[in-house]
Amino acid sequence: MKRNLITMMLFLMVISASAQKQKYLGMALFNTQTAVPFGKFAGLFTKEFHPGFEATYGKNISSRKKHDWFLEVKLAYFFHRYVQHGILLYLNFGYRYKINSRFSAETSIGAGYMQSIPATAKLKLNGNGDYVNNIGVGRMQAIATFEIGLGYTPNPSAKRPVTIFTNYQQRIQMPFVKSYVPLLPYNSFMLGIRIPIK
Repeated sequence: MKRNLITMMLFLMVISASAQKQKYLGMALFNTQTAVPFGKFAGLFTKEFHPGFEATYGKNISSRKKHDWFLEVKLAYFFHRYVQHGILLYLNFGYRYKINSRFSAETSIGAGYMQSIPATAKLKLNGNGDYVNNIGVGRMQAIATFEIGLGYTPNPSAKRPVTIFTNYQQRIQMPFVKSYVPLLPYNSFMLGIRIPIK
């Protein structure tokens, strides 16, 4: 399954690279909480802080006056205190509706790979009868995402107009612990910028 997922991601990256449409880069900071889908929106601002950073390379694969279809490659890192460090690489496919020249709304779905590295000691008994740290490089995981968001472009007539965006993302990590919590859901609130590069 993991080999098929990586093959599919590489195939979609090649398709994205060959498209001759508007390209852009994005950067975002986010906070993450574990909860059922759409279950902890207010907690993202008032409870524990599990920070993250995400970088995006995207292309509008189809663009009209009011509509964009886009494909994005995303690389992210987040820290879930006492649980894990997560390094994510995934693809997003989405739709953006341009309300007017300054405001837009979008939604997307995604899937990809996550490297989960334990954030606390993971002990193992060695041959001498001593416990030693056994974190290693972590575990390979799969992720699936769903996002909704809003964008604001302060100066749409600029040569390279910067868009400020905010997204709410629901992410599912799998399999987290097969016998206990096979699917670990995360809610994230993101704030970032998007800059055209062509």
